[in-house]
Amino acid sequence: MFTKIITFLKEVRLEMKKVNWPTRQQTIRYTLIVIGISVAVAAFLGGLDFIFTNILKVYINCGLDFKCIISQLISWLPMF
Repeated sequence: MFTKIITFLKEVRLEMKKVNWPTRQQTIRYTLIVIGISVAVAAFLGGLDFIFTNILKVYINCGLDFKCIISQLISWLPMF
């Protein structure tokens, strides 16, 4: 059993030598790309959450009363 483990570890070591590892500069660049895309997606989803939350609040407060909906939408304008 121990010989199989030792053989496995030796093979792992040989395969790890064959790996084409990225340079430090490539790793930093890819990391920044991932962080940037993650922030962009988070901002997009946060924006959608904000919009749909406020739409739901208006619907809960006003129902289908058109005048109430318009007054609520007009009250949002200073936010933007």
